[in-house]
Amino acid sequence: MSVSGGSTARRAEGAGRDAHNSDWMEYAVRAGLVAYAVVYLMIGWLAVQLAFGDREGKPSSSGAMHQLAEQPFGDILIWVVSIGMFLLVLWKLLDAAFGHQEERDDGKRTRKRLVSVGKAIIYGAIGLSGLKVATGSGSSGKGQETWTAKVMDMTGGQLLVGLVALAIIAYGLYQGYQAWTEGFADKLDAEGRSGSTGTAYIAFGKAGYTARGIAFVIVGGLFAYAAITHDAKKSGGIDQALFEVLDTTFGPVLLCLLGVGLGCYGLFTLARARHLSK
Repeated sequence: MSVSGGSTARRAEGAGRDAHNSDWMEYAVRAGLVAYAVVYLMIGWLAVQLAFGDREGKPSSSGAMHQLAEQPFGDILIWVVSIGMFLLVLWKLLDAAFGHQEERDDGKRTRKRLVSVGKAIIYGAIGLSGLKVATGSGSSGKGQETWTAKVMDMTGGQLLVGLVALAIIAYGLYQGYQAWTEGFADKLDAEGRSGSTGTAYIAFGKAGYTARGIAFVIVGGLFAYAAITHDAKKSGGIDQALFEVLDTTFGPVLLCLLGVGLGCYGLFTLARARHLSK
């Protein structure tokens, strides 16, 4: 690399680090977390409605966007939430590139950066679902089934889908571990963890992470079943997982509890937006 090329790379890296640590990025993250909270509050609400027999809504991020579209000023709300999600994508990409400098262990730093990339993908998918609803192109809900089918038709595709299933299950179990150990508490600053208000925030977090953990384990199980049976129709997202819960013994009660838990995750995310840990 030439001297000028190296200098340009260093300037670009410096600019990236400055953006990652800037005040405007902090404001962007807080705004994005509010948008993310809205999505989860809507998912929780749709799940509770489903538990009480209303099958009109779809308890997923796209379903939440459709629900938002039906509210007063719905078009504006969808665009605001979608932009908020893309702000979170930017945050996590910068985090992956320049964050986690406090980690001395290279392997641990790499894992955390990969997690940041994964979260950026999730936030981006939610933001894209919002754009599809806003532009009237997101209604079928068969995209996931399509890509799963395409992957399974590839050489080694079933194995790849199976590995995705294991990764989703592992993530769900980790969410449950976070709930059990209260490992999520460090996402709040000291004020957000103190006093009776802090106790309430932690309770929201425990309920929310537990519900997310259960939902993701079920989603992973659906993908595993799809891989084993070579049937993409067996796979599904959170909405399909919640429908599976509904069809079990005491399904409506369990689904209602899960819906409340997912709503609690939204409330915890709102608390995080207010008390963002540095």
